[in-house]
Amino acid sequence: MKKIFIAILPLTASLCLIALASSAQNNIIQLVLTSDVHYGITRTHFRNADSVQSTVVNKAMIAAINSLPMQNLPGDDGIAAGRKIGAIDALLITGDIANREEKGIQSDAASWAQFLADYTSGLTTTGRNEQPTALWLTPGNHDVSNALGYCRALDPAQDASSMAGIYNSMLHPARPRSKDDYNYATDKVHYSKNIGGSPGSSPNNSGAPAIHLLFVNLWPDSAERRWIDEDLKTVPAGTPVLLFTHSMPEVESRFFTNPNGGHTINKEDNFENLLSEQFKDGSSYTQPALIEQKSLDSFLKNHPSIQAWFHGHSNYNEFYDWHGPANDLNLHCFRVDSPMKGKYSSKDETLLSFQVITIDTRTNTMTVRECRWNTSPDNPSLLQWGQQKTIHLFTVVSSVHVPGHIIP
Repeated sequence: MKKIFIAILPLTASLCLIALASSAQNNIIQLVLTSDVHYGITRTHFRNADSVQSTVVNKAMIAAINSLPMQNLPGDDGIAAGRKIGAIDALLITGDIANREEKGIQSDAASWAQFLADYTSGLTTTGRNEQPTALWLTPGNHDVSNALGYCRALDPAQDASSMAGIYNSMLHPARPRSKDDYNYATDKVHYSKNIGGSPGSSPNNSGAPAIHLLFVNLWPDSAERRWIDEDLKTVPAGTPVLLFTHSMPEVESRFFTNPNGGHTINKEDNFENLLSEQFKDGSSYTQPALIEQKSLDSFLKNHPSIQAWFHGHSNYNEFYDWHGPANDLNLHCFRVDSPMKGKYSSKDETLLSFQVITIDTRTNTMTVRECRWNTSPDNPSLLQWGQQKTIHLFTVVSSVHVPGHIIP
């Protein structure tokens, strides 16, 4: 009997190790984040060519994303360090799908068609469920301006193709919108996703705790905050929340509705009416949006479950904390680069990057890594890893002095 026992022990141990490895892998969620893909414009220089179309650059970035599953994460101190990446559960793009259709820029309809062809046909990765990687989108200021009009001339004056497309793709309305009947006042692109287990799971039971993702229309103004309030009522207490939107917390004043006269979009006032809330800090878009930021600050303090904010708009890779107007908030923020309009990468293509977000739902920890996908333009298959940041997604039990969110 001893011989039999000894003989089967290695097999049993191996099966246990395989089961443990499989279980550990099932707890790992991986997302890729980029922003501001700006179909319709050109890069000054890319891979030994000048005036390179956005579709060419985006296809190159998609190819880099497609190569991720066979790559290893860096041997750092982050989640799943050194492991093969494998499944990509979702690709997230936080807006500016189409560039604003000003003079010399193709129509929003043409840009949306190119984007759709490149990303729905070109992306070949799969998630843990072995289904195609999900594509989760939010709109940017360029997408919205194309639908509403702008303070400078657009051609055509209004084209809601990308907004209607994003709305249909993400909200799946019973009656899909077209560019002709899309209504920005009522058809807001905001939705949420639960990932990593059943919404009722908790860190204290055998199931993996869920993470709740909020996708917010452009920036959480008062109207969007009302929607978030309602959405979070459906989320079990203690669930960590991540917020994805186009703009950074220090929102630009020009995004708000014009407080002057008839509240129109015009070249004299230069407000863009992208947010339904009227600007409260004065009559000029050059004044900082301090009142609006204070309202956001109060909202975030009342919702400490919102533990990280991901955005594009002003594009370069940056991991930082937003402290709010009173300097008593500590919200983790992740700014991502753009393949077309990066602050630094538009001048130095070797700095082009997207972010790989790895979440361990068993330990409620998250590592965000910068992946530089064009460090060697003559060798496109070479990826390099840049900055990384790991944070603990704590279980919220109280809105008062939650460690890591509100500074005591």
